Amino acid sequence: MKRRICAAGLVMAATAWLAPLSAQWPEYRIPDVPRLADGQPDLDAPPPRTADGRPDLSGNWVRFRRPGGRLTTPAPSPPGTPPEATFFDAGGGFPDGLPFQPWAADEKARRMAANSRDNPDALCLPMGLMQFHTHGQPRKMIQAPNLIVIIYEANYGLRYIYTDGRSLPPQGEPQPWWYGYSVGRWEGDELVVETNNLADGGWLDVRGSPRTDQARITERFRRPSFGRLEIDVTIDDPGAYTEPFTLRVNQQIMVDTELIEFICNENQQFGKRVKLD
Repeated sequence: MKRRICAAGLVMAATAWLAPLSAQWPEYRIPDVPRLADGQPDLDAPPPRTADGRPDLSGNWVRFRRPGGRLTTPAPSPPGTPPEATFFDAGGGFPDGLPFQPWAADEKARRMAANSRDNPDALCLPMGLMQFHTHGQPRKMIQAPNLIVIIYEANYGLRYIYTDGRSLPPQGEPQPWWYGYSVGRWEGDELVVETNNLADGGWLDVRGSPRTDQARITERFRRPSFGRLEIDVTIDDPGAYTEPFTLRVNQQIMVDTELIEFICNENQQFGKRVKLD
């Protein structure tokens, strides 16, 4: 059987299965990392803290993978915790899927029927926050007193979370942004980030679960140990879903390595098609 596949779709598929990539920097032993007797990082050590006593979320993080696990298969959720989001299907951990409005279910089906060729990831465009959280390529978090910056290796994304006490801009007033407007506050050891005014037409996952410009996203970041980062993401999008829902993303630290420079648009030829037999 012959079929024609968009080159962008091939890029998307390859990117989805990327393991953490090798660093461009020569091997460098990062200081201030708790280590075991054999020199390996002690992932269960207490998390580092800033001068004001907050957990320091800084570091290079990558989507946690269970031994033999894939980005397509959610891990079983412990009782009382949100289902784990996956890169291909954010709602794969829900027995009945996400609470789509009828038009949103139809839109996801349409995107899947087109082999997800319009996924922002496949077109070197900024991805939605859920796709960034679950992507196989890592991200760097830099925590300063009044600002947290997240640098996503995938498509070289850059996001700002303001923790200086400012409020979110009113919904619908400022120009919508790909990453929206994000402000954070600390509730004990948990960083709560709220985001609104996102550009319309977003994707939550590779299969095309929609997100509209009515969405308000709340993320709760926790660093229970040196090597682990838990993020619970609540999506309240009355434009596409009948009720809010919460997903979990688990990430793990990467030490003694750095992100690579990933320029997605370099020599891209997404306008071309390839023919496969």
